[in-house]
Amino acid sequence: ISLRNFHLLFPSHSVSYLGENSKEIMALNLASQIGTLAGTQIPTEVSNGEQLSSGTVSASAVWRAPAANLRCKTSQDTVSPPSLTPPLTPRSPGSRSPLMSPMLRPDLSAACQAFTTLAPPETVEEEAAGVAWKEGGRKEEKRGVPVYVMMPLDSVTYGNTLNRKKAMNASLHALKSAGVEGIMVDVWWGLVEREAPGAYNWGGYAELLEMAKKHGLKVQAVMSFHQCGGNVGDSCTIPLPKWVVEEIDKDPDIAYTDQWGRRNYEYVSLGCDTLPVLKGRTSVQCYADFMRAFRDNFKHLLGDTIVEIQVGMGPAGELRYPSYPEQDGTWRFPGIGAFQCYDKYMLSSLKAAAEAVGKPEWGSTGPTDAGHYNYWPEDTPFFKKEGGGWNSRYGEFFLSWYSQMLLDHGERILSSATSVFEGAGVKISVKVAGIHWHYGTRSHAPELTAGYYNTRFRDGYLPIAQMLARHGAVFNFTCIEMRDHEQPQDALCAPEKLVRQVALATAAAQVPLAGENALPR
Repeated sequence: ISLRNFHLLFPSHSVSYLGENSKEIMALNLASQIGTLAGTQIPTEVSNGEQLSSGTVSASAVWRAPAANLRCKTSQDTVSPPSLTPPLTPRSPGSRSPLMSPMLRPDLSAACQAFTTLAPPETVEEEAAGVAWKEGGRKEEKRGVPVYVMMPLDSVTYGNTLNRKKAMNASLHALKSAGVEGIMVDVWWGLVEREAPGAYNWGGYAELLEMAKKHGLKVQAVMSFHQCGGNVGDSCTIPLPKWVVEEIDKDPDIAYTDQWGRRNYEYVSLGCDTLPVLKGRTSVQCYADFMRAFRDNFKHLLGDTIVEIQVGMGPAGELRYPSYPEQDGTWRFPGIGAFQCYDKYMLSSLKAAAEAVGKPEWGSTGPTDAGHYNYWPEDTPFFKKEGGGWNSRYGEFFLSWYSQMLLDHGERILSSATSVFEGAGVKISVKVAGIHWHYGTRSHAPELTAGYYNTRFRDGYLPIAQMLARHGAVFNFTCIEMRDHEQPQDALCAPEKLVRQVALATAAAQVPLAGENALPR
């Protein structure tokens, strides 16, 4: 993806961007990711009831620049203004293409606006020289926001070898030449521990990580405990380990289940986090053992080449329920999705929670009037604006329990991850989904079904940020590249406002905030 028509300029730093070599990168479908963002003042517009308020907040960052205001501008001196990139939503055929079109250019102004305010312009001399004066009159070369590029999902083959090795080597060389900080790599549970519990095959990943080291690229390694296939942008299929699938076949309640009995094999249900349902181990123990094996096998690269571990916590590697599965056409954008709490383990927890508050009648099932995957909020009694069940005593009980189960899941896995990688010199991060459709409604139905208890009257992202802060983890949020006007307004999509809300939450919790584009651009 080429960033040559858009620059993030610092008074003391310059941004790296991809130039002509980007064509070679696109051939491998390397989806661009905005790296960790520098702490700067953020203009905000957050909805509170029916009122809108404005303010500013400083977003923490994993990578901090010296105190300076970030400035944004397009380079129009030598390049004519590009036409707007066509809107890409989860229902767009363009978003499912295995190859990124070299004709698409990123429009990153939404991300820039979300994370920055305009600073006074530099002098012509400073811009021309590309330097900034520091205290004492010392000049320094500009540096930029670190950019990491996501590798193809099938970088490692099903036979645990490196895919398209020569092309991969050439592309990593091109990335380094273009000034990219590093790469993000999915380390698939379904490949490494495919055959038997505790039998790890790191073959292809060892090659890829050594290749990244040779080219001087940093690596963000994603512990991908989910299935690849069935989500937006998935270009290949990598199921969970065979022995895990066998256990789910024996006990289907290990899989997430909706109210119609549909089982989802993308990720093991968090309802059995503490139960030894996977051949004598809990799912959290399996994840911890996997991360420990990764640490031991690549300890010589940790802290130097491997600088970040992103811990998968749900479908698409995100901390959420699989409430909007695209597989087999179950869900289509911008449907509200469906609650995923109908396996016996989740229902057992719900029953206990209802009895604990003296309302046993609330514990037999989840909401029965919340519509279907492709309904809109006003189509359902539970999510409708006036008198909706979401805003009732029962709704508050259920949504509090449902979202707390997700937070507890994140807490368990983060506790394991921080213990495993303590002293290894790597950051720990967690990805949170940018569910921006129907954000302008009161109930925020798609966020609720995904497990984020975020409504017009309640902040659902602050508890997540606080949980991450307790473990010193990075809050990695998606959809920062999206703009409100690119999305269907009849669905009240508001990705820019959503990003501002998340920035406020992370600032309040003092947790580092990073960003990732949700779709190829």
